[in-house]
Amino acid sequence: MPHHTSTVSIASPDFARLRDFIDALAELLDSHPDEVRVLDQGATLLQRLISQDDWLPDAFAQPDPQRYQQFLLHADSRQRFSIVSFVWGPGQRTPIHDHRVWGLIGMLRGAEDSQGFERLADGRLRAAGAPVRLLPGQVETVSPRVGDIHQVTNAHPDRVSISIHVYGANIGAVSRGVYDLDGHEKRFVSGYSNTLLPNLWDLSKEPLQ
Repeated sequence: MPHHTSTVSIASPDFARLRDFIDALAELLDSHPDEVRVLDQGATLLQRLISQDDWLPDAFAQPDPQRYQQFLLHADSRQRFSIVSFVWGPGQRTPIHDHRVWGLIGMLRGAEDSQGFERLADGRLRAAGAPVRLLPGQVETVSPRVGDIHQVTNAHPDRVSISIHVYGANIGAVSRGVYDLDGHEKRFVSGYSNTLLPNLWDLSKEPLQ
């Protein structure tokens, strides 16, 4: 899955919101909780972040006409988690895929549909229930424990949608799987669409307290 690279050009986003989220999630993980607590409390933290849409730099919100974009916003120094903005052009979708780690998906702009799949006894995949539509401010969880195989589609055929994903690893470096409905698996490593990260720490650009 090749990705395009991008040049970073940041306006004046409110990075304090993203920094606060990073600090709170790191503190949650430092307390050594189990996955149930991470997904529960982490979803609350992510919902708080995406309830405001004034912090994502324009450079990490740009669609590509060929495929969805996966922009890394932050990676924990110990690779315990990563934060990614997924930018969906009109009607774009993923293949059926898994994650191999826990994840939180929060909708920032637009909407997306997530169709889960279950594996049958003969190895084939079957859609599990109806697609889940994610709207701005809503959060969905994924993990090998609660359901890890799905396909995601921009719910809008005529405009861009953006979701913020948080994973329990450096997700762009995780070996994962894409699937055919017959159950055939192909391994892939997604990488990221950007080569540079937003500078969250230049506090000189922020108003004095």
